[in-house]
Amino acid sequence: SAPFDNDHWVISGKMEKETYQGNDCIRLSEASIYLKDATFLNGIIEFDMTLPKNRCFPGIGFRLQDKENFEEVYLRPHQLGNPDAIQYTPVFNGQAAWQLYYGDGYSTAITYPLNEWVHIKLIIKGTQGEVYVGNTDKPSLVIHHLKREPKPGQISLENNYPALTRFANFRYTKTNEPALQGPFKADVAPKPGTILHWQISNPFDQKQLENSLSIPKELSSQLTWKTLPAENTGIVNVSQITRIGDGSNTVFAKITLTSDSDRIKKFQFGFSDAVKLYLNNRLLY
Repeated sequence: SAPFDNDHWVISGKMEKETYQGNDCIRLSEASIYLKDATFLNGIIEFDMTLPKNRCFPGIGFRLQDKENFEEVYLRPHQLGNPDAIQYTPVFNGQAAWQLYYGDGYSTAITYPLNEWVHIKLIIKGTQGEVYVGNTDKPSLVIHHLKREPKPGQISLENNYPALTRFANFRYTKTNEPALQGPFKADVAPKPGTILHWQISNPFDQKQLENSLSIPKELSSQLTWKTLPAENTGIVNVSQITRIGDGSNTVFAKITLTSDSDRIKKFQFGFSDAVKLYLNNRLLY
């Protein structure tokens, strides 16, 4: 166990102690706490929490490399019973990827009482995980593929919204062979025609592309490139290699196509949150 004190945790924001419904606990509001033990890789994490009716996203981070790079599971009490009442997302360079990872293996519908103690248990092994919500024998969420490379790190408890969330009875077990139930699904093979490698540019300000139907030469001369593999689904999580910031909120994703003749081909794509599509330096979309 790890008592909620300065010997075991680094506290960021406002943490208050109290007794609620028979449990000694902490209250977190716009705050996070970070376990000083930075060696959790595989094992079991358990705690109790209370959740309000208000819109909020409290949860747990694990395998933290730093405050901007970790795996995360969070609950959405304002979405009880809906398909995204609980969600898993990887966080790269401060960017959660919930818009890319949704549905089976990432989010699901659950219900639980509000403002009462609910037991939460995570079981993590390699690139797989399970989340149990309430006193259940079967996982509420099965995570088929954790997206970050498995590395030991810290554990965090988080509630970065004003709504009040309580945590109690935190404990964890480090073991490389925790028992998982699954069922886990294998990664799907890429569909024919899926682009599996992209060149990603250094970030720049999107304002440099305004009022132009081509890529400005001044901008082109400033670009550097890194290769980023896509997932078998075709998803490219650009935040893996660059962070967003003021004046650096946009990148190019580039692929070179070779054709022996002029032709029309279908290109299917999705995006978040905005996109401009160029072919041979001409804005098409």
